Amino acid sequence: MKPSATRVVLSYPEGLSDWGRDQVETDRYRGYFARVLDRVAVGDTYEEFVDVGCCGDSLDVPFRVERVEVNGDPVDAAVVSDATAVDYETRSGDVDGGWRVQSAAGASCATADRE
Repeated sequence: MKPSATRVVLSYPEGLSDWGRDQVETDRYRGYFARVLDRVAVGDTYEEFVDVGCCGDSLDVPFRVERVEVNGDPVDAAVVSDATAVDYETRSGDVDGGWRVQSAAGASCATADRE
């Protein structure tokens, strides 16, 4: 049986918009990961839904497991529980959000249906 992780560090692409960052940085989103991640290993990847709050569109954000710790010590893999802290960092790359979801360069809700 794998040990219980006390901390998991997930990364997402630095190109995620401010809106997307606001969504994933919430306590509820971190709590979501603590509930749905089961066994994790460094290098595992997950595509997770982020509500863009406009036009009924959504964005899938690629998260990657960068570190797994048990009592402060790095391990290759562990089991995630409600007590596991979920932290984030960014990595290079962009997020393909179609019309650049909720970014300054993206479409407004009024024009999104025409694209």
